[in-house]
Amino acid sequence: MTRLPGLVLASVLTIAFIVLAPLLQPPWVLSLLIIPFSLVLFLIRDTRYASISIIALAVLYGLGLLSLFVFAATLAIVVVGELAFRMSGGCQKSYLYHIAAAAAASIPVMAYLGRFSPLIVLMGLLVAVLLRAALRERDDALMIEALGVAMTMALFEEINFQVDITLLLAAAIIAFSFGYFSYRLRVADVSGLFSGALIGVILIVFADVRWFLIMLTFFIIGAAATRYRYDYKASIGVAESHGGVRGYFNVFANGLVGTAASVLYGVTGEPAFIALFLGSVASAASDTVASEIGMTGGTPYLITTFRPVPRGTNGGVTLRGEVAAVAAAIAVAAAAYGMGIADLWMVAVTILAGFIGTNVDSLVGATLENRGVFGNSGTNLTATFFGGVAAMGVYLLA
Repeated sequence: MTRLPGLVLASVLTIAFIVLAPLLQPPWVLSLLIIPFSLVLFLIRDTRYASISIIALAVLYGLGLLSLFVFAATLAIVVVGELAFRMSGGCQKSYLYHIAAAAAASIPVMAYLGRFSPLIVLMGLLVAVLLRAALRERDDALMIEALGVAMTMALFEEINFQVDITLLLAAAIIAFSFGYFSYRLRVADVSGLFSGALIGVILIVFADVRWFLIMLTFFIIGAAATRYRYDYKASIGVAESHGGVRGYFNVFANGLVGTAASVLYGVTGEPAFIALFLGSVASAASDTVASEIGMTGGTPYLITTFRPVPRGTNGGVTLRGEVAAVAAAIAVAAAAYGMGIADLWMVAVTILAGFIGTNVDSLVGATLENRGVFGNSGTNLTATFFGGVAAMGVYLLA
């Protein structure tokens, strides 16, 4: 087990800093107090990055870049959550202890500062545990986690979106349940679990649960396509690695545009952002299905030259893949129509966007990805962006 005395000391100092924060004004006064104490922590081997994290947050707070609430809540979430994670041995269950301890520490912070902002705190908790899972092997993970949590909470504080606590709790339960079962079914790893939960909460809170179900439709379609003739794809060397288990890179590459669309829709109420969301999800579904099923459909042809290429080549397309892509877009559009999110015109726009998105993916793959400019996740993100923007553009022209 990792040595803990230094981190316990860091937690005690964190509590003291939080208590003093509203009493020592202007903010730079507290920052000047925190820095020398944190330098003492730097001398302890197992708290060097905790020390750097606290100093970084203190500097941002002192410069007025973080509010008192974000500064105090970030300290509580990161330091107390890390202590719980290490005390429990850093195993898979430790992430639950991380969340529980960080949440428990956040409640008295809200009470002490007289500010009840559960959405901001929940976003901070999710980002903290996600970065902990994604950066587990890095020595500087705690520093990155602290900055990531602070910036996320500051962003949602700036958005200032009001949400009913009952809806927020329901969103958290639904999103975490989805992430947990994805992990148990070996469809997602730990980082995929928490990134999926983060996206799920945002979709439900800023739009409604139907948007989450649309994203879930893509997830099910993608998982089924990945496992379609998996042994055959593995035998010819083109199957997804790790049995098709998805991590945070894949989750964000396919869901980031749709998540942004839900926030924009929640803040503005503009229907065009529904088209952006559906177009990006249809593109993600179409691209995944085209790749996974298209690889079983004979010789692919490079989209830029129409010359035969080996299976698995970036930018290679097959007739079977193109048909499967359209079918996936139809499935997403039909789900949206059945749930009352889309009318018939939006259905047509969604299907068109899926076709555009999957072929943008092939085009980028044949050019930029094959040259090493983009990785697969960058290509997927580009495809969902163009598919979503195409849907929004066509919708606005109607």
